[in-house]
Amino acid sequence: MPVRVLENAAPSQVSGANSGQSSFQYCSLLGVGQAFSGTQNVSSQQKDEAWRVNVCIQGCDLEHGYLCGTMEALNVPMADTPVVTFWEGEIVDTKNYTFFTGKWEATPEDDIRHWTKFPSFSPLLAQVEVDGGKTLDLSNYPYIFMRWKEQYFVNVGTDCGLTIAGFYYVCFSCSDGSISGFYYDPNSSPFQKLELKSTNNDRSGFSFSSYELQ
Repeated sequence: MPVRVLENAAPSQVSGANSGQSSFQYCSLLGVGQAFSGTQNVSSQQKDEAWRVNVCIQGCDLEHGYLCGTMEALNVPMADTPVVTFWEGEIVDTKNYTFFTGKWEATPEDDIRHWTKFPSFSPLLAQVEVDGGKTLDLSNYPYIFMRWKEQYFVNVGTDCGLTIAGFYYVCFSCSDGSISGFYYDPNSSPFQKLELKSTNNDRSGFSFSSYELQ
């Protein structure tokens, strides 16, 4: 479901100069081993279609705004097996990364168009339009914004009929671990929506060992 905005969010959570001294908040639901499950809507003008998706966090370094993991897409029509990709993510912490992507064929206008799909982004919009959000202090904001870029296929070849040319704009809720995202690729259907919910509340009990990462 769409990410909701916390009504009692204090103004200090979304504005003010970023001194660079405060570290980005730690969220246990975003730790290594955390698993998420949900769907990605891949509908086009020709037909409605959604794939079941599982995500597992393999690495997380909040100090450097980095995380990585695997994404497993099930019931993909052109594939005989679930398709697994390895992705790397950028955490928008305004120290390592801002809301402006600056690569992957995404312009600032593309960025704004996708970030504004998240209701929780609304309080940040005015400042992001000015400087990409560089002066925002997001250390205690109840949502974490990210970009996920798939790097390679884990268990299938590049001739599987799918593309990993684009990337995901992602919003993570620190309160319940839910994830909402939108896929961006100029050559794909726009605004393919990713919706995930946390499937474990601790760091144990989930393994992706059946697939060997490169």
